[in-house]
Amino acid sequence: MGLPEINIEFKGKAVSAVARSARGIVSLILLDDTGTFNTKEYKSIDEIKDTDWAAENVDYIKLAFKGTPAKVICERLDPDATNLNEALARLGSKKFNYLAIPSITTSQVLDVATWIKGKRDNDKKTYKAVLPNHEGDHEGIINFATEDIKVGEKTYSAAEYSVRMAGILAGLPFTRSSTYYVLDEVDTITESVDPNSDIDAGKLILINDGEKIKIGRGVNSLTTTTTEKTEDFKSIKIIETMDMMKDDIRDTFNNHYVGKVNNTYDNQALFFTSVNAYFKGLAGDDILDPNFDNKARVNIEAQRLAWEGIGTDTTAWDDQKVKEMSFKKNVFAAANVKIVDAMEDLDFQIAI
Repeated sequence: MGLPEINIEFKGKAVSAVARSARGIVSLILLDDTGTFNTKEYKSIDEIKDTDWAAENVDYIKLAFKGTPAKVICERLDPDATNLNEALARLGSKKFNYLAIPSITTSQVLDVATWIKGKRDNDKKTYKAVLPNHEGDHEGIINFATEDIKVGEKTYSAAEYSVRMAGILAGLPFTRSSTYYVLDEVDTITESVDPNSDIDAGKLILINDGEKIKIGRGVNSLTTTTTEKTEDFKSIKIIETMDMMKDDIRDTFNNHYVGKVNNTYDNQALFFTSVNAYFKGLAGDDILDPNFDNKARVNIEAQRLAWEGIGTDTTAWDDQKVKEMSFKKNVFAAANVKIVDAMEDLDFQIAI
């Protein structure tokens, strides 16, 4: 393993980042007894067979594809299933970006939200779910809160139309956010009484501007901010970018470093050099702010604490010494980056 190979890997991921961001994966859990299979995966709307599903589920799959995701994974459960655990267990070993469940019940919403939070916080998966009317207060939960969405002769609930939202979010590139995304097919909705308050409460809603029905602002359900989860974590676009970077760095580390490279400072330096080249590529596409110093480094504080934790006195070590003293099998990493969000607000004062 040498630096050029890893640089090529990271540069390839940076070059393809915008294209990959527009080709996310949707997963659906559908109640259906038409077939006996567990899972069907579709890469295009042409692959859907009407004989595989009940008519309403075919409609849901096609709704998801309107947002042009790369793939739709459909997990089937019998209509008499008492919970969603079997389907969630199958999804737990798969790669996807957004989950939607058109038939979800109020009690099941909390179960799915808990599952998503656990997968993100504990298993470090980058799953997200579009759930109806759920104050999840978490960046992985999209709280879709618009009801009575009329499309032609059919009216959808928030739960049912969550599949459309999942498809949109999975199909958007990093070059734009979902804010003001127009849904040409929608005729009418139950309009929010106070859109600004709903958005501040972490609700993804549709609005009527008098001419078009469109997404109000691309926010997730996070409302409680901390020093670790700042206001930026409320943006669906920013979380999507963070998730992509986590996946890219983790996958490359697992494929090229784990079990293959000795844990020395020199080898860690090679890894950080490669990550920084990746960040530079993302800055070139305005995914990261090119005017910001986007850098990865050894997490000096964490590495010092690790040595102190086993009884080693590090008071005489300067920061460079801590960096050079790699700890057992651990690579303690930190990065400071600035993710670019889309233009969404204008404050334009004109003086005469």
